[in-house]
This record gives sequence, C-alpha cells and structure tokens, in this order.
Amino acid sequence: MTTNIQLLQKLIDQSDNIVFFGGAGVSVESGLADFRSENGIYNQKYDYPAEEMLSHHFFYRHTDYFYQFHKDKMINLQAKPNAAHKKIALLERQGKLCAVITQNIDGLHQLAGSKNVLELHGTVNRNICMRCKKCYDATYVKNSEGIPLCQCGGTLKPDVVLYGESLDSGVISKALSYIENADMLIVGGTSLTVYPAAGMIDAYNGEKLVLINKTPTQRDNLADYAFYGSIGEIFSQINIHP
Repeated sequence: MTTNIQLLQKLIDQSDNIVFFGGAGVSVESGLADFRSENGIYNQKYDYPAEEMLSHHFFYRHTDYFYQFHKDKMINLQAKPNAAHKKIALLERQGKLCAVITQNIDGLHQLAGSKNVLELHGTVNRNICMRCKKCYDATYVKNSEGIPLCQCGGTLKPDVVLYGESLDSGVISKALSYIENADMLIVGGTSLTVYPAAGMIDAYNGEKLVLINKTPTQRDNLADYAFYGSIGEIFSQINIHP
C-alpha cells in the first residue's frame, strides 16, 4: 500500500459509523458522463443549454425534447457498479457504514448492494404517472417511443429533482442527521459546487472529514484529509474487516 492508502485504511479501520457522500465522479468510472468537466454534459453542444433542458419549466413546455435528451444522456442501462460502489456496499454489510448520501440519480449504489441510500436528487429508476401515480422503471422509459406514457394514457415524469424544484425535505433531514452523527465522513467524486447539497457537509462535527476526488475542490480547506485520484482505484485497495 502507498502511504496515502495506508492512512485511509487506518481511518476506516478505526471507524464504525461512516457516512459516504458522493457525486457524479463516483459513476464516471462506470461509464456515465459527469456534468462539469471539459467533456461533461454541460460542455456539450445541444439545441438548448443542458441546464435548461434539465429544468422544471422545460419538462412541461418541451416534454418531447426533454425526453430525447433524458433518454440519451441521463439513462444508461448498461452501466454497472464499479469498485467504489462495491466497496461502499461491503462497508455497509460489515456494519461500518451507516448511510450513503448521493447526488447521483443512476441507482448504481443499490445495484452494488447498498441498502440505506439517500438520493438527494431522486432517481431515473422511478417514473411517476402524473395522472394515476403508477410507477415505471428506467427500462420502460428508455425503450418507449417519444414521450413515455402510462397505461392510463398519462405522461410519466422522472422522479428526479429538476432545476426549479426543491429537494425533498425528508431526505435532507435524514441526510443531515446521519452526517451530524457520523464518526467519519467520506466525500467522494464531487466538486462540491452544487448547492444546497454541497453545504450539507458543514453539518459534520467529527475530525475525520475525508475528501476523495481526482482534482482539488473549492472546499478542500474544510477537510481533515484529502486524497486525489481515481475513487475506484483508491477504494479497490482498501481491505474491509468484519
């Protein structure tokens, strides 16, 4: 092990109430696009700015175009959990990690086996009929022609938080409670620029705030420990002891 991995291993070994707070970088290594990097979704060319297409008003005014973008860029049925997702799930199974708080909407943490996942921005895996409230999965939406419709004829809406919509207060409350009571907070794969989510780490009261990211973030000064590199590669080197 390198010195950095040895240090992270020691911190994890000494903790039994870990919370993981993750962003898009966690899923990039599973083949999903991030948002703000040079090749991210926000820097690609579309007929409308990506931020606009992911907004509440755009969904209602241009539902057909919204779904063209959503199916193409936001749903990846081939994506599989990577080493980070799998090791985080193992930490939970071994009783060392109590919650995953994610800004991602891809469901890969659950696919890896994580049970207590708080999805701040919702998930593409729940799509609700706006007429009868019946729920459909991402496969149904991805494979639908045009605007996905319910059996009742109603339009489906992804259960994701679009721009102009508020985060679920219940999810926020639970997430803050886990962060406040954690003995170790691992923040991974996020630039910590999206609020209010990024500000939630301020609720942490302990002395083991760990940041893991490929590049420095604007909030590295808050961290007790910072590790730079592939989050999947870093977690793959961690041994989980019962």
